[in-house]
Amino acid sequence: MTRVLLTGFDPFDYASMNPSWEAVRLVAAAPPDGVALITALLPCVFGNALDELRLAVARTEPDLVICTGQAGGRTEVSVERIAVNVDDARIPDNDGNLPFAARVVPGGPAAYFATLPVKACVAAVWAAGLPAAVSQTAGTFVCNHVFYGLMHLIATELPHVRGGFVHVPYAPEQVLTGGEPCLPIPSVAQALRIIAATAATVGVDRRLAAGAIH
Repeated sequence: MTRVLLTGFDPFDYASMNPSWEAVRLVAAAPPDGVALITALLPCVFGNALDELRLAVARTEPDLVICTGQAGGRTEVSVERIAVNVDDARIPDNDGNLPFAARVVPGGPAAYFATLPVKACVAAVWAAGLPAAVSQTAGTFVCNHVFYGLMHLIATELPHVRGGFVHVPYAPEQVLTGGEPCLPIPSVAQALRIIAATAATVGVDRRLAAGAIH
């Protein structure tokens, strides 16, 4: 059975909830078949988030790590392809940090690719009738910070582990005034179940037209 560590973030930017963690909690209550699921809540704080992730990985010894975070404005569950070695915040994190053009890992590579079967995960979510997409950018806030830090940890210390990052849209409760796309948390949780199960069982990614032209 594949051991999967699934993480979400606590709320940030004065929000009362973070749909990534709420969805992770639902997945934990009904995990996918064939997966030994462990979850962890990460603080939305540069540095501390990676410290907590490293502790969770050391404690649980997973085969697969899938981190998740909120991406307001997106219309679908986004499976990220690439993490970049940049911390550049538009808003402060939950401890007031506001890095400008800093490195996640000084001296580290410019970028890492996820080692999840990204397109296969997206196709599996599509097959369940849920919105999903391959994303070419995880931003430069704490989500990308964690994604890059995870992939650096895997590349330098845990080559037997696979990992990646998934962004989720706002929950309906966050956009009561309208104007922003959203997705119910149970739907997000189902997409995460599918992604975890697919990543745990698929070794070779799908040949699927899911790139970007701009």
